[in-house]
Amino acid sequence: MNKIGFYISTSLLALLVMSSMIFVVDQRQYGVVYSLGQIKKVITEPGLNFKLPPPFQNVNFIDKRLLTLDNVDSEPMLTAEKQRMVIDWYVRWRISDPSQYIRNVGLDEKAGAQQLTRVVRNAFQEEINKRTVKDLLSLKREALMVDVKREVLEIVKGEKPWGIDVVDVRITRADYVDTITESVYRRMEAERKRVANELRSTGGAEGEKIRADADRQREVTLANAYRDAQKIKGEGDAEAARLYAEAFGKDPQFAQFYQSIEAYKASFNKKSDVMVLDPSSDFFKAMRGSGAAGAAPVKK
Repeated sequence: MNKIGFYISTSLLALLVMSSMIFVVDQRQYGVVYSLGQIKKVITEPGLNFKLPPPFQNVNFIDKRLLTLDNVDSEPMLTAEKQRMVIDWYVRWRISDPSQYIRNVGLDEKAGAQQLTRVVRNAFQEEINKRTVKDLLSLKREALMVDVKREVLEIVKGEKPWGIDVVDVRITRADYVDTITESVYRRMEAERKRVANELRSTGGAEGEKIRADADRQREVTLANAYRDAQKIKGEGDAEAARLYAEAFGKDPQFAQFYQSIEAYKASFNKKSDVMVLDPSSDFFKAMRGSGAAGAAPVKK
């Protein structure tokens, strides 16, 4: 029984030692093998690998994927006009040389993110101090991000390389601090109201001008129409008078008779009309038989 227990214990110990000597490197990771605190080798290809059991050798894994570092600091930065701006940014970076990274930065991605945050923020502060708010909100923002990336690369690839690559640096938001933002919104609102009132006043003045011009044109048109109508009416009356005069000149007695008939029509227009006249007056001459009869022989 003691021998069986010994064999079992020995087998378990051997399995435990073997398991500590085997490790798998994922395709998303670097495998870094340490020997007594020193880097022994760096495994960049995925697969099954072997090492000495602890404490002779240990293995650490570092992410080799493209990482994203987001800004978590909302402390404002000063522009060239001394305006306080809050800048949100992010950086895309990856570990390219695990040996340099471990020697100069740290053992994991968190250490690199902390130091990279400090470097990127300082680069942003330096570049924003050279630029105005208008530059931050215009197409010149692209040049700002290019300059920040250049400064960051100069540091991480300097005398003591960090073993990382900075792929991209981007600004996601550029805004005033809350206290200034509120006052800016109030000024913008006041400016919009001023422009709206100015447009209303201008529109009202233009409307009055258009209405006055339309009224003037209307009066001129009516006056011209009345003048033309009176002219035509006068010409018609003159022509009618000429024709009447010509017709009446040929037969004066007929003219007198016609005028009397017209006078009767105008005088006896309504049945309720009452007139007091002398029957022997010339007004009823055309109605008297002798006058009417005497008029006919003259016509012949």
